[in-house]
Amino acid sequence: MGNAGATGVREAARGIASERALLGLSALLFSACAAVTIVWSASMSAMSGMPMPGGWTMSMAWMRMCGQTWAGVAASFLGMWVAMMVAMMLPSLVPMLWRYRQAVGGTGRVRLGRLTALVGVGYFVVWTAFGMAAFALGAALAALEIQQPALARAVPMAAGIVVLIAGALQFTAWKAHRLACCREAPGHSRGLPADAGTAWRHGLRLGLYCNYSCAGLTAILLAVGVMDLRVMAAVTAAITVERLAPDGARAARAIGAVAVGVGWFLIARAAGLG
Repeated sequence: MGNAGATGVREAARGIASERALLGLSALLFSACAAVTIVWSASMSAMSGMPMPGGWTMSMAWMRMCGQTWAGVAASFLGMWVAMMVAMMLPSLVPMLWRYRQAVGGTGRVRLGRLTALVGVGYFVVWTAFGMAAFALGAALAALEIQQPALARAVPMAAGIVVLIAGALQFTAWKAHRLACCREAPGHSRGLPADAGTAWRHGLRLGLYCNYSCAGLTAILLAVGVMDLRVMAAVTAAITVERLAPDGARAARAIGAVAVGVGWFLIARAAGLG
């Protein structure tokens, strides 16, 4: 009993140390990426955007400056996007990483740390791919809006409609199912092999599930202001709450109600009623 008790104490101590290490490294990574995002956003805000028909200003994030190549613009956007996504998603990802570590178990601390990092990399690779698609679409739309004043004038109304639809999506069974998949974290209820291939696939699955679950909220971020720190903070809070709250579905509906209200406000303002 004495040896068993001592072993249990040592295991508990190692578990606490491992948890603290994960939290500490995650906090450092979050702080670094948040700082990069704030600096990048401030530098872009200091640059005057392009005034557009309809009374709005196009962000420089979607535009190619004199002497820049499109490859350079895309690389700059992607770097910002990855830093922003790490800062936004890490608070809700850390509990998933901890559950993964519990599901693997029975391996050395260094190896477990590497596998956990691989899960995180796989997760953010999915978000990086989404960012590449978002940039291609955003840059193409920006070019059309510059060439077509009528299209540019419709942007404020379109942004309100996007927010309204995204809010309505929060009430659907599709959203509830995707959020449940994201919160459940595959492999939590059973052991997972402690190998790199499984860790990589696990990270990719988590990334896909959470991309689906966050589709509406990410659309709000892109439509209302990918450069606006207030919008980033609001979307980050919404994503974190609906993933970590005891009743995620109810939290998602509450967030949807707020988004619907904001959508109607933006539509009214674009129509000259606000």
